Amino acid sequence: MTMAPARPSRANSKSPKRAKADAESMAKGQREISVSEFFAKNRHLLGFDNPRKALLTTVKEAVDNALDACEEAGILPDITVQLEELQAPPSTSKPGRYRITITDNGPGIVRAQVDNIFGKLLYGSKFHRMKMSRGQQGIGISAAGMYGLMTTGKPMVIHTKPKKNKPAHHIELAMDTTKNKPEVTVDIETDDFPQTSSGTGTRVSIELEARYQRGKTSIDTYLEQTAIANPHAKITFIRPGGSDEPTLNEAGEPVDSAGVVRTVEDDERVMHPRTVDELPDETSEIKPHPYGVELGMFLRMLKSTHENQLGPFLKKDFCRVTPSVVNEVFKAASTGKQTISGQTWLKNVDHQVAERVYKALQESKLRSPPTDCLAPIGVRTLLAGLLKGVRAEFYSASTRKPAVYRGNPFQIEAAIAFGGDLRGDETARVIRFANRVPLLYQQSACCAFKSVVETSWRGYGLSQPRGGAPVGPLVVMIHMASVWVPFTSESKEAIADYDEIRKEMKLALQECGRKLGTYMRRRQRMKRDSERRDVFERYIGEITRACSAMTGTDPDELYEALLRQAKRRTEIADKQLDDEGNFVKEGNGRLDHDDGVIIVDPLGSDNPIAAIDAPLPSETKSKPSSKTKPKATSSKKVVKKKVVKKTKGGKSGGLFEN
Repeated sequence: MTMAPARPSRANSKSPKRAKADAESMAKGQREISVSEFFAKNRHLLGFDNPRKALLTTVKEAVDNALDACEEAGILPDITVQLEELQAPPSTSKPGRYRITITDNGPGIVRAQVDNIFGKLLYGSKFHRMKMSRGQQGIGISAAGMYGLMTTGKPMVIHTKPKKNKPAHHIELAMDTTKNKPEVTVDIETDDFPQTSSGTGTRVSIELEARYQRGKTSIDTYLEQTAIANPHAKITFIRPGGSDEPTLNEAGEPVDSAGVVRTVEDDERVMHPRTVDELPDETSEIKPHPYGVELGMFLRMLKSTHENQLGPFLKKDFCRVTPSVVNEVFKAASTGKQTISGQTWLKNVDHQVAERVYKALQESKLRSPPTDCLAPIGVRTLLAGLLKGVRAEFYSASTRKPAVYRGNPFQIEAAIAFGGDLRGDETARVIRFANRVPLLYQQSACCAFKSVVETSWRGYGLSQPRGGAPVGPLVVMIHMASVWVPFTSESKEAIADYDEIRKEMKLALQECGRKLGTYMRRRQRMKRDSERRDVFERYIGEITRACSAMTGTDPDELYEALLRQAKRRTEIADKQLDDEGNFVKEGNGRLDHDDGVIIVDPLGSDNPIAAIDAPLPSETKSKPSSKTKPKATSSKKVVKKKVVKKTKGGKSGGLFEN
């Protein structure tokens, strides 16, 4: 019997011995990690997962900053996005090298702030403000420059012109990721800056490795959805190979023969014209609400406040804290040994006293925070945006009243488009916005999509699989406006699932759904009455001849009398609908006087907006027919101008067409 060889002992092993570390040697290996160094290694957290998404994120951050700056300065935005292909991708799976340039007509940036804005992460003016804005964290544009530096080694090129009569600043800037500090390599003054409507502006150019591809998550889609939610902005996109010289009739607005302002495009560029000449309502900054402040933040505010006494601190550093509430809080926070009042000095407030005051403040009854910090899109603008991008039959929109989550005010808006050219055998398309910014990724993780899934669409005449979105010719648009949108990550791609937010979204969708259900039931009734009339008309001639032969009555008079009787019995088939979805004759149906509904005849004109904008005739006469449905007429315009995308082939197209 053979024996297995003995295994060598650990002592005889030739593997190197593990060196023992002590506290001193371990301390030498520890160092501080800068925020830019962290995000450089974890750039997927910022939306730079892959070359295609990195290109979209770069454009998104620059355009959002441009829109915010123009609106804050009271300037109607004119934004140009130019994409240049420097090196073609070697294959479909590998990235190429591109240069992306974004130019705006905003107020510009003072020279002293350029370094920090573009060369330092977590630096900005919006993080600490309780006010609705697109950007929040001060990460986006500097992270885009950091990604470009990592992939190409090229610094950002910034041109800024804050004064009309002075030359622009030309700065080339890179970021030192180990210190989160900018490194300026070029800083000169130049006259090489495009003419803008305001005489001021900013131009940012970033060279990066990326992949440009059209589709649902492309630059084209993002800019088109941005134009829908921001009709006051003019946005031009110059594709690779296009020239920055004006084309596409940019000397004047691209108006067709029907007087409709259209989005136009060719192989080189796309231009989304301005359709509203008014800026969104100006928002105001508010103070934090006590319900949205945790104990640790409350203690920090006690240390950083400019007030010296407890009473003025509560009244001035928070909103909705009235003198009566302050007295109730101090009464509840006082004990038999210690009395708290408005004259209590903050330097004498210890941790126990602060915790009692905080607890009493949380238990007090406070009004909801003010809502002048929000600027929703509005029902009419939502409908105009859907008209621009969706060729449908029925449009409805709803704006909810402001609500609160964690002490932060927010407002939910929803809109739907149904029928028309939308395909009925596919799942409904869901378009999500947060503070007027499109959200193109992580749809299933977003609270907006979950609210669509949880809404019961069967009650409105649509089919819906269990645990899924409705199936049918439907587009759903949801917008959340808030001073602080709870995104699921730093890349700002999905809204976190708060119960208060999801509830408001479902209520807005249900309001639109009820209008859709009313419309579909009315259409079915009109169809049934039209079929009944067909039956009447089929036999009226025979009945007229028989009655005339028996009674000697004039057959023409008898025919007209029977026809009037048939029309009276099926009068709903002759109803006309205006641009609000109301009957032209008052007093019929639930959709009368509803500002959130637009109905377009699906079998009428090829131009739905032209049909809506057509003036209402003084008298509407309709002959009975089994092949046509009532056409929509209009008694007033939806907005000052309308936009429908025009494709190269001349047919009306859009982002949501299949």
